[in-house]
Formats: sequence, structure tokens, C-alpha cells
Amino acid sequence: MGLDLKYLDGQTPLDDDEKEGLKIATIATRGELDEFEQQNIEQAILWTLKRSFKPEAIFTEDFVRAVHKRMYGNTWAWAGDFRKTNKNIGVDKWQIPTEMHHLLGDAKYWMANKTFSPDEIAIRFKHRIVSIHCFPNGNGRHSRLMADIIIEKTFGLPVFTWGAATLVRAGDQRKEYLNALKAADNGNMQPLIQFARS
Repeated sequence: MGLDLKYLDGQTPLDDDEKEGLKIATIATRGELDEFEQQNIEQAILWTLKRSFKPEAIFTEDFVRAVHKRMYGNTWAWAGDFRKTNKNIGVDKWQIPTEMHHLLGDAKYWMANKTFSPDEIAIRFKHRIVSIHCFPNGNGRHSRLMADIIIEKTFGLPVFTWGAATLVRAGDQRKEYLNALKAADNGNMQPLIQFARS
């Protein structure tokens, strides 16, 4: 007979695999990790608010990595580094630089030729970068911040509201978000664009 431990939301202990690369050895639970990551992300958002970025700077691999490092650099040693293992989602680890290069080139083309509306350019970028799954963790939150940076700094439009809810935890908003992502996977960007502005 095994132990039947019940943990409150956020009290679930992290296992050794989940702790690999963690900069703060005292973090022991999922809730503590979420709290440290959120503080780090808020610092990254403040960093973006205080600066202006030109499109030619935003659409570079260095910038994409820098944003991820700003979001997670105080928490994870691997922040800003492309993943070195394959996951059950995303491209093969060896394809990440190539796919990133293609995405950045496509985004520059969309901008120069006004191929899509500003919202669609930002959301297409968000969708593609999360599909590549560049980093070991934090890809969804990173992709949403990248879309916010693109829409605000490149087009001067308000950032997205993303359903005005946390999308990390299960709930109706997360379910709607995941359904919109699935529609985008099948080539229909409209539900994701609409969700981003809801």
C-alpha cells in the first residue's frame, strides 16, 4: 500500500528532473517555482515597456533569445538557450536554428509587404515560434510576450489581452486558448487572433 498524499494546488513537490538548471536551490514546490518565474517575467515586461525596439532588432535570433533570458534568467540557468533535447512537441532540436531563421525571414517579409494585418503578423509569429518550441520550458509565455512586443513596438497598437486570464492553469480560458491554437495548427488563425483580443 502506497502513500496517498494530497497536495493543495501549488504544493506539489518538484522532482529532480524538474529542478535541473534551477538557480534557486530552495525552490521545492510547483507554487514556489511559479512565483519566482512570475516575478522574473514581470521584470522582463517592465524591461520591454521602458524601451523602444526597431523591427529589424525584434526579428533577430539574438532578440528572441534575449527576451527568453529576461523572462527566466533569474530562475533557470538555461534561460535564453535553445533546447538540447527533443520533446513530444516542437521540431527536432537540430532544426531549431533553421526554423527560427525561416520564421524571422517570413516575419520581415510580412512586414515589408503588408501581407497580413498587424494583429495577424504578431499572432502568426507567436504561433510559429511556439510550434518550433525553441526552449526547454516557457515557450507559451515567451511567444505571447513576443506577440505583445511586436504589436506594440512595431505597430504602435495595444498589447493583447489573451482572454484576460492566466493561461498556465487549467480552466475555461485555457481550454479556449488551446482550441484556438489547434485551429491555428490547421491553418485557421482567426480564433487565435480573436482570443488574443478577448
